[in-house]
Amino acid sequence: MWDWTPIRDWLSDEITPYWTFPLLTAVQALIVTVCIILTMAFYTLAERKVIGWIQARKGPNRIGGLLIPGLAQPFADVVKLMFKEIIIPADANKFLFRLAPFLALVPSLAIWAVIPLRPQHAFANIDAGLLYILALTSMGVYGIILAGWAANSKYAFLGAMRSAAQIVAYEIAMGFAMVGVLMAAGSLNMGDIIQAQHGGALSWNWFWLFPLLVVYFIAGVAETNRAPFDVAEGESEIVAGFHVDYSGMAFALFFIAEYVNMILISVLTVIFFFGGWLSPLDGYLPEDSWLAAPGFFWLGLKTLIPMFGFLWLRATFPRYRYDQIMRLGWKALIPVTLVWLLVEGFMVYFHVGPWKGHP
Repeated sequence: MWDWTPIRDWLSDEITPYWTFPLLTAVQALIVTVCIILTMAFYTLAERKVIGWIQARKGPNRIGGLLIPGLAQPFADVVKLMFKEIIIPADANKFLFRLAPFLALVPSLAIWAVIPLRPQHAFANIDAGLLYILALTSMGVYGIILAGWAANSKYAFLGAMRSAAQIVAYEIAMGFAMVGVLMAAGSLNMGDIIQAQHGGALSWNWFWLFPLLVVYFIAGVAETNRAPFDVAEGESEIVAGFHVDYSGMAFALFFIAEYVNMILISVLTVIFFFGGWLSPLDGYLPEDSWLAAPGFFWLGLKTLIPMFGFLWLRATFPRYRYDQIMRLGWKALIPVTLVWLLVEGFMVYFHVGPWKGHP
């Protein structure tokens, strides 16, 4: 990912060159993982602050500095969860009960291996990156199902079944939206998908694939079990759903997985529809201008918008009924994606829009 040539040369002299590359890759992966976890921690604080602002209250303001009251709240939450006892129900399947949180968290972190943070900077620049993402985003549901089943609790099992049906419905819509991105870019490689959108903000996929953008983001909210699609954790109906019997750090792993997935969906939305690390001024300013240069700055800045969208939705909409969620997924989102894929196919065939002049 990063070059680190001086460190690589030094390590090659100290240890065998055979171990230099995997060792540096592991260190870089650890750095990225820590940055993701820290971003997730402050995202929880931002959520409580933003929702407090929308609801005309302060949010966390007891722990932290004078400039930003409540700044240390995420660290206080970590300390609290670390010292809480992890209780395993007597009739639970203890192995699967312990395994489920890891199955929920690991896929959400593993997807970052193919995310290009800036040009030519990804751990695995594979040609099937889109398929890799689609496969791993489908894996998270196994952790939820196992958590609900292994606890041997009716409330937990109901939450797991709700989540499984919901994720299957919205995974199909999300997959079709990805097919539209594939048709626009002509490649499964994440870097190529971004490069295909060069030319400024009006050349990004959001303009020509706007219905797919809306479907993808709504499906992403449902995939992460966030409000208003959080029936898997419906407190007023099934206590807390699939993780009702989890406490301490076992619960924290589900908590981390949810917020990491929110950040991931936001990054993927930017990559697929808003040009990733491309500058919105690309093509409008001279190439040597720093404002037109691609980089992580633009990726991070654009990612903040869908991240705020997650919080805005939670503060605005009440929880939908389960039948409404299923109806939206099967009878609205999937037909919209199919119709727009057909429209996109006509645009590709007749060389309309971004396909004008293509062979």
